[in-house]
Amino acid sequence: MNFGSKSKKRMVLPTRPDPPTVEQITEDVNRADPHDPVFTVLPDSAEDLKASSSTSEVEVRYLQSRRYIELHERLQEERSNLARRRDELRAAGESLGHSVMEVKRSAQ
Repeated sequence: MNFGSKSKKRMVLPTRPDPPTVEQITEDVNRADPHDPVFTVLPDSAEDLKASSSTSEVEVRYLQSRRYIELHERLQEERSNLARRRDELRAAGESLGHSVMEVKRSAQ
């Protein structure tokens, strides 16, 4: 059998769609439910931002979105930290188990 590159079929990927326009993004944000988690992550700070007369609604939503992204990244970091700590605890538990077995054997 010939396994050369001629026998492999190339997968043709579809072209990427054009990015949305500013108008499309604005329309999407304006149609979003006011209780969407992106806009309610930190309701107290959001209210403070809305109270500021110099801050527009678009700026408020932008800042809320940025805060949501920051929180999401922080959660991902903490998830990794928890996984690492879990692995450390498992290793410590196994080590402790071996030590207990050794002490029991030496006590007999």
